[in-house]
Amino acid sequence: MDYAKSLSDGDTREQIVSAIFQTSRDICKETITYTKREKLHETEKLDRIFTSKIWGFPIMLAMLAVVIYITISGANVPSSLLAEFFGWFEGYITLAFEKMHAPEWLHGILVLGLYRGTTWVVSVMLPPMAIFFPIFALLENYGYLPRVAFNMDRLFKKSGAHGKQSLTMAMGFGCNAAAIMSTRIIESPRERMLAILTNNFVPCNGRWPTLILLASLFMAAGYTGGWKTLMTASVVVAMVVFGIVVTLTVSWVLSKTALRGMPTHYTLELPPYRRPKIWDTIVRSTLDKSIYVLKRAVTVAAPAGVLTWVLANIHIGDTTVLAYVAHLLDPFARQLGLDGYILMAFILGLPANEIVLPILLMGYLSTGALTEVDGLHSLKQIFLDHGWTWLTALNMMLFSLLHYPCGTTLINIYKETKSKKWTFVAFALPTGIAIAVTFTTAHIVQWLGLL
Repeated sequence: MDYAKSLSDGDTREQIVSAIFQTSRDICKETITYTKREKLHETEKLDRIFTSKIWGFPIMLAMLAVVIYITISGANVPSSLLAEFFGWFEGYITLAFEKMHAPEWLHGILVLGLYRGTTWVVSVMLPPMAIFFPIFALLENYGYLPRVAFNMDRLFKKSGAHGKQSLTMAMGFGCNAAAIMSTRIIESPRERMLAILTNNFVPCNGRWPTLILLASLFMAAGYTGGWKTLMTASVVVAMVVFGIVVTLTVSWVLSKTALRGMPTHYTLELPPYRRPKIWDTIVRSTLDKSIYVLKRAVTVAAPAGVLTWVLANIHIGDTTVLAYVAHLLDPFARQLGLDGYILMAFILGLPANEIVLPILLMGYLSTGALTEVDGLHSLKQIFLDHGWTWLTALNMMLFSLLHYPCGTTLINIYKETKSKKWTFVAFALPTGIAIAVTFTTAHIVQWLGLL
């Protein structure tokens, strides 16, 4: 108690918390007998490493790289198998339509639009989620994620935000819509709004496939085998770090302008490290998180697939509506280092980020249906045939990382804020940043003559 009484009125809140902790620790030493004293110090020894100002952040990045590496290397085969299975099953569905003498437009809407759009999302999303979420859940159960929040608290506090935003940001890696709901853990309305407006700058599960695919095809093109996977993971980690930097920067700007105010303090009690129940954790995270996100994606991807098929099969003269819109958007998109088809794919992909790539392929190939391709080599060749360079891939990754939230996330933002104004800001702010970043990147590269 003497330690607590020695504090002066000018001491900071952190000192007060430290004093309370030290006093509690002294009382425990006097009243509690430990039979296994070595275990008492295990947590403190690990915390000296995981929460170190020197090693804390490198370990965080290394952990993220390992998780992404395992996700990439582990999801390729099951994704291909699922795609092959759905393609095989589509053949039987088509035969059934032919035997029923169903009109071609009905087959197009239900099979080429609805079925292909939905199965693309399932085959692309399910394997990575079945790997990513359980690993994240194991890290959480082990007790490591609270250490991540502790490390990030210093950065968020300097940016005028709340330390708990690190937890909502981590949830955004799985689903931004769910992360918006998780911002309820932040008591301050101002800081909660900061978390809501900036959560979109970390890639959700719907954007992982785009980042991983383009990084593999273009950024890691000169590598093979395990080195290719490692390079792909490194590029994706760099994108994640850039997203976190944008999150902190935007939070700082907003805290100095539209959302001015003093940041509230965050006291986090770090739980002890414990051995997770591996099987229970894997099953629960797969059933709860993976199936929830997959259900949400399928719900919005199905009607989007139908809409895309309709637009690709309605003609204005000799041009489809899809191609007409793409040509209309092309001059503006070129300024961003993209093209009209890419920008159109993002617009039509508003309901779900997962369908951006299949919509883009459908536009490029002019098939009037969501299209499967045979292998990564043929997929890259399609991009190259339409004028892609490494800059196109980079800017599409940047735009995918930074652009407006998906439709479900926007709905959740409106439900949480009860404000059309802030929902519009949540849409316009990241869109403006995505445009500014890609525009700047494209023109700097062109000015330096790097193409």
